[in-house]
Amino acid sequence: MSSDTTAELPVIRLRPKSKPLAIRHGFPWVYADEVVLDRRSRSITPGSFAVLEDAERRPLALVTVNPDSKITGRVMDADPNARIDPDWLTTCLSRALALRERLFDRPFYRLVHAEADGLPGVIIDRFGDHAVIQPNAAWADRMAGDLAAALVAVTGVSTVILNGQGRARSLEGLDERMEVLIGATPDAPIPVPMNGAIYLADLMGGQKTGLFFDQRPNHAFAQRLHGGGRVLDVFSHVGGFGLAALASGAAGAVCVDGSAAALDLARGGAQAMGMAERLEARQSDAFKALEGMATDGERFDLVICDPPAFAPSKQALEAGLRAYERVARLSAPLVAPGGYLVLCSCSHAADLTAFRNASARGIGRGGRRAQLIQTGQAGPDHPVLPQLAETGYLKALFFRLDG
Repeated sequence: MSSDTTAELPVIRLRPKSKPLAIRHGFPWVYADEVVLDRRSRSITPGSFAVLEDAERRPLALVTVNPDSKITGRVMDADPNARIDPDWLTTCLSRALALRERLFDRPFYRLVHAEADGLPGVIIDRFGDHAVIQPNAAWADRMAGDLAAALVAVTGVSTVILNGQGRARSLEGLDERMEVLIGATPDAPIPVPMNGAIYLADLMGGQKTGLFFDQRPNHAFAQRLHGGGRVLDVFSHVGGFGLAALASGAAGAVCVDGSAAALDLARGGAQAMGMAERLEARQSDAFKALEGMATDGERFDLVICDPPAFAPSKQALEAGLRAYERVARLSAPLVAPGGYLVLCSCSHAADLTAFRNASARGIGRGGRRAQLIQTGQAGPDHPVLPQLAETGYLKALFFRLDG
């Protein structure tokens, strides 16, 4: 489906006290309390398109509307006369592809990072000849077929999978679904080369789209820190930091995760690299594993903790920061004298300062002193929209610990 002509589109209007300058300057969201939500606007079908006007009835942008969401409007195009059709999608995808092809030699990357790539609520990860779409906004869910067709036309991929799962969809009032839109269901995990390692991505059954591309530059920096020693990768998923360490000469890596399926993929990646004997996978609750290793006196030259989002919302912020502090407190004693500790957060609600402070408190409570030597973020295939802090969610802190 595509949008109607502007003359046929409904209109939503900002409240008199709302400031239109933010929209004019690139902020992409309109919250429910900023617009007039009368019976007419509330009856707009979620995922439809509308013209956003200021309180003086001057057009501001073309938006997609979801009256059921806290984010009532998402800016699709600064031109109120734009038409959201296959040509528009092709233009957006071509622009996104041009950036990734400049950055990467092989087609394994995040192709579309939602608002930052001009496709609100849309995540697309590419795995060679396969692509996975996460349509986390109602308009994208309705136009999933058009998105898939444009994706094939622009990139030449043969398989497009829709992964309609996760918290973001529930906030939009969307049901969970998983289906192959174009091509055939993959009969095996997809091998993904990154930083000299080989990862196995389960595109149909894994977390999110099957693999996290965002940590790629942080994996690379961590490869410089282990010094050929022993590495601990906690909340490892499919072996992100652990396999990167093995690929760069670490003597061994211990991967800890609660998912048996994820650890099986980590073992498969190590085997594909010819390093199966150097990887130890432990299925366990991370906090219990950290406590148990401390009791056993285990030490590692490099420890990485990359947990899920402990603070996915402002309401969860305080509890989330306490959890990050606890991770730091329990992991710091496991680092050998002069070794390194990497602490990560993918929580939107916890900004860099709050996360850094929680981590520093935890390290101190763990009886260690530290130097912060590097602060990392997601790779350039996860661009940040400067007006929207949520697009810059990932934080990675690299500490050197004293004796």
